[in-house]
Amino acid sequence: MSPLLEVRSLSKRFPGVRALHRVGLSLQSGEVLAVIGENGAGKSTLVKILAGVQTPDHGEILIEGRPVRIESVRAAERLGIALIHQELNLADNLDVAANIFLGREPHRFGFIDRRGLAQVGLDCSPGLLVSSLSLGRQQMVEIAKALSTNARVLIMDEPTSSLSQRETAQLYRVIRDLRASGVSIVYISHRLGEVKELADRVVVLRDGENAGELQRSEINHDAMVKLMVGRELGRHDRSSHGEGEVILEVRGLRTPAHPRDPLDFALRPGEIVGVAGLVGAGRTELLRVLFGIDRAVAGEVRLAGHPLRLASPRDAIRAGLALVPEDRKQQGVILEMAVRANISLASLRRDALAWLFLDRRREAELAQEMSRRLNVRTPNLEQFVQHLSGGNQQKVALAKWLALQPRVLLLDEPTRGIDVGAKQEIYRLMEELAGRGAAILFVSSEMEEVLRMSDRALVMHEGRIAGELSRAELSEEAVMRLATGRTKEAA
Repeated sequence: MSPLLEVRSLSKRFPGVRALHRVGLSLQSGEVLAVIGENGAGKSTLVKILAGVQTPDHGEILIEGRPVRIESVRAAERLGIALIHQELNLADNLDVAANIFLGREPHRFGFIDRRGLAQVGLDCSPGLLVSSLSLGRQQMVEIAKALSTNARVLIMDEPTSSLSQRETAQLYRVIRDLRASGVSIVYISHRLGEVKELADRVVVLRDGENAGELQRSEINHDAMVKLMVGRELGRHDRSSHGEGEVILEVRGLRTPAHPRDPLDFALRPGEIVGVAGLVGAGRTELLRVLFGIDRAVAGEVRLAGHPLRLASPRDAIRAGLALVPEDRKQQGVILEMAVRANISLASLRRDALAWLFLDRRREAELAQEMSRRLNVRTPNLEQFVQHLSGGNQQKVALAKWLALQPRVLLLDEPTRGIDVGAKQEIYRLMEELAGRGAAILFVSSEMEEVLRMSDRALVMHEGRIAGELSRAELSEEAVMRLATGRTKEAA
């Protein structure tokens, strides 16, 4: 039986970069095929070619054994191929129906098919504005939009990267229903637990080439990692840090998002403290107040025993705090600027000549030093950040702040959307910084990350700290009990 979709010897080059080299894969009807690999492995290029966003230099694509040319997104849609991007491609100011049919509006007697909404579990009115929907429900609108084109092949690029656990579970149900109805799915994800849960088969890319393939019975974490990075990743248990005097102390802090819930905790030099909790628990809001982006409603922050006034991020930076935000593309880096300029951005005032002029030589030296220290993979320092992989963009966002040698580093989802190899490098950097005496407070939605990296964990629930867990007490069950509202004593 011929595959529904087949790719043979696909190759693509960009200036100075070989994105794909003789890549092949096949997809059967009603199959979930996971395509995984480190950042820069070629996944995005491959799916963009299949969706008609880019054209290959060499190779061929076959649908049901027949060679086809996919020269545009419309051409892909006519062949039954639809791509759901990682960054949702919706018009917030339009309603659900308008988004689903955008560019394909019915000319006469056109009504939205409510069965399509029911198929993806979206129980809302087609006239509801998309801006009023949660991220998970917006994701379902994207899927409904793809299905409205009669897609037989649905490509999902990191579909759960911004979803809550509940929304992720709903997406899993939709994927299984689609598979049962004969829709084929190409699933791109860095979350290997998801791949193990959903995939019928796994294709692994490395450096733009096929690195291997795993059948359903062969899919496990270690096998996937070994094919992705070309080696087995070493594992180790961290020793706890942070036995000295308190460097950052929070007393009765109330954030604008949760003005009735006071927060109290402390950080010590060399300590890595995780902040866990479900979506909406107030974790990001806490970091925003600590960095002076939002004003505290009440309470006090003390640094090395002295009260800290945080009227703006400038005050936080002067005091030795740094924040790497959750959304690196919108808030962490400037995509249309060079790696060099991004790395030096936070240090401009410190390194200026006579406080007025940019010291070009110092800027170049700093960018070179930090890119080498963080192993930023870029052809040169003048490369625009938008052309780097997600993992390297995250390293640039980190490098910008590490150049200031902060005393307290705030990290919001430090490894979101990056591959397993890049994660190891971020973890290494966190441990290196802690070893040099920096205090690190990090927010993460990945349980494995919290368990692995935390000397202690603060677990938040609906704006308050439900409990604190020492390294010895840390477990998935203990974190989830507190995250869902049970007190540590009750647990």
